[in-house]
Amino acid sequence: MQEILKRIDEAKHITVIAHMNPDADSLGSASAMYTHLLRLHKKVSFFCASKNINQKLSFLPWYDKIRNSFPTSSDLAISFDCALSDRIGTDLTCDLINIDHHKSNTNYGSLSLVDSNCISTTEVLYNLFTKNEIQINKKMATALYAGLLEDSGGLLGDEVDGTTFALVGKLIEAGADYKTCNQFIMKYLTLGALRIKGFMQTNMQLFSEARVAVFCVSDDNMKKSGAIGEDCEYALEEALYLPTVEVALLLRQNSDFSIKGSLRSKSSLDVSAIASNFGGGGHHNRAGFNIKNTTTLESLKVEILKLINKEI
Repeated sequence: MQEILKRIDEAKHITVIAHMNPDADSLGSASAMYTHLLRLHKKVSFFCASKNINQKLSFLPWYDKIRNSFPTSSDLAISFDCALSDRIGTDLTCDLINIDHHKSNTNYGSLSLVDSNCISTTEVLYNLFTKNEIQINKKMATALYAGLLEDSGGLLGDEVDGTTFALVGKLIEAGADYKTCNQFIMKYLTLGALRIKGFMQTNMQLFSEARVAVFCVSDDNMKKSGAIGEDCEYALEEALYLPTVEVALLLRQNSDFSIKGSLRSKSSLDVSAIASNFGGGGHHNRAGFNIKNTTTLESLKVEILKLINKEI
C-alpha cells in the first residue's frame, strides 16, 4: 500500500480506469479514487474504453467526466476490478497500478493490490483508504457503497457476513447516499430491459431436473427489444430465485457473432472454473467469458451443460 501511495504522490497526471462494459464496482472504485486525487490537487482523468455505459450507473460521482480516449500525457494509470489486463481495452505505455479483488487476477502492472477475500474492489479500496487514514467523504462513500451493493448481489450473496454489514454502516455514517444506490442498482429498468426480460423468461429452458436454467439470446432478439447487454442480467439472476434452480446460464450473441457467456450459481458449484474453460473467469458464484470464434448458441449450450452436469 505504501508503494502505491508513494507512486501516486510522485505522478503528474493520473488516469483512473474502469473496465470495458463497467459495473458499479469498477466504476465506483474509479470514482472514489478520482475524488481522492482531486483532493490531492492532482491532474486526473477518468477512462473507460466503452462508448456506451449503462445509464443505471449515471448517479455515480464524476460519471460525466468519463472519456473513452486514453490521455497520452498520463504518466500513471490505476485500473479497478480488471482481473485481466485486456479488460482495460487499450494498450498502455505508462506505469500501471492494478487494484482488484478477483482471485483470477494475474497481478499485471507495475504494482498490484489484489485481495480476493474482499467482496468487491470498492472494499479493497476502502481498506487502502482507512488503513492509511485517508478520510472518506460523501462522494467517496456513495461510490464505495455502490460497488459493494452490486457485487454482493444486493447484500444477499453467500459471502456476506457481519463484517459486510459493519462496512455498510461505516459507509452510511460517512454519508453514502444508499437510497439512491439501491434505487438505481437494484430497481432501475429501461424499456429495452423490460422487453428482453419478458422474452428471456418466456424462452427459458430447464435442464438436469430443473436445477439448471438456460437463456439463449440472439443479436436479432437484442435489436428487436432495444436492449443492451447488461439488460439481460436481470432475468439471469432472477432465475436463481426458483426453488429448484442452482445454476443459471446466459449465452448472448453479439452483432459480430461472438458470444458473451454469463454464469450464476447459488450452489457449491464454482462457475468461475466453468468460465475458465473458455478463457473467462470471475467469482465462485458469478462469472463470465467471451468467445470470438464462430460457433452457434446451441452447440455452445450443449458443451457448457456437459461441464455443469459433471459438477452438480
